[in-house]
Amino acid sequence: MGKENITTFTEFILLGFSLSPALQVLLFVTFLVVYTVTVVGNTAIVTLTSLDSHLQTPMYFFLCNLAILNICCTSAVVPKMLANFLSTRKSISSGLCGAQMYVTLFLGAAECIFLAVMAFDRYIAICYPLRYAILMSKQVCVSMAAGSWITTFLGSVVPLVWLQLPLCDSNVIDHYFCEVPAMLELVCADTTTSESAMFMGGIATEILPFIFILLSYIRIITTILHIASADGRKKAFSTCSAHLTAVTIFYTTAMLMYMRSKEQRTPQQDKVISVFYTIINPMLNPIIYSLRNNEVKGAFMKVLGRSKMTQL
Repeated sequence: MGKENITTFTEFILLGFSLSPALQVLLFVTFLVVYTVTVVGNTAIVTLTSLDSHLQTPMYFFLCNLAILNICCTSAVVPKMLANFLSTRKSISSGLCGAQMYVTLFLGAAECIFLAVMAFDRYIAICYPLRYAILMSKQVCVSMAAGSWITTFLGSVVPLVWLQLPLCDSNVIDHYFCEVPAMLELVCADTTTSESAMFMGGIATEILPFIFILLSYIRIITTILHIASADGRKKAFSTCSAHLTAVTIFYTTAMLMYMRSKEQRTPQQDKVISVFYTIINPMLNPIIYSLRNNEVKGAFMKVLGRSKMTQL
């Protein structure tokens, strides 16, 4: 079988969702709406946390970082996917393909770390409330956020080094964007080392943070159960419910994608799973964190009130 180096391809063909033209248009409209809601919702979170002093706390500071991450992640995938829905030639340049691989890998790892950092914030808030202001000072929060961004940015370079393998003659990717597992399907050489590197990266960026989150919540739940007041227990649980929901949705899909072997996955399954953590999850996060959050609702109403007063 002939082999070519990845640098010889100037573009790749994305099969995407092989459906009729009518269904392609329907999917275009659906994902356009989802993308719009995602950008508007996450931008609203960033705006509200910047304008309202009541939301300038560690929890909302990290939520703001998560919102920025969600906008970047979905923007790396969806615009090109929307363009391909309406195009007869569903191609992507090799440069953009490489960028998609790196950005989605980097931002996926960053989200894992930020969810763990947010779990730590809840742990300190509930288990050490009297020392919370000191332990989670502005300087500490900025350092934790910067460390999360820088670590995952540099760490994501390592798995991609292993992907510089000879490709077969085909440049057709059975996916809607250039995801690492889909690209490995084009490799002619033995991918055992690459898959092992990806698996080890998954342990470092998914399993270890997940274990940290799990241990944090075991301690949190233990502390909450010792609260004498029923209202106090309810309030403590409510501050964690949104984060737990986001963790469950994200980690379930991310682990299904990156912690399975090549033999256990199919292209169709991979596409469906990828839709959840690259498109659906970024849309749901601002909804999850604001749906039952009176502080966010109050900030929104204040900003809306200011806007109306300005117009008058």
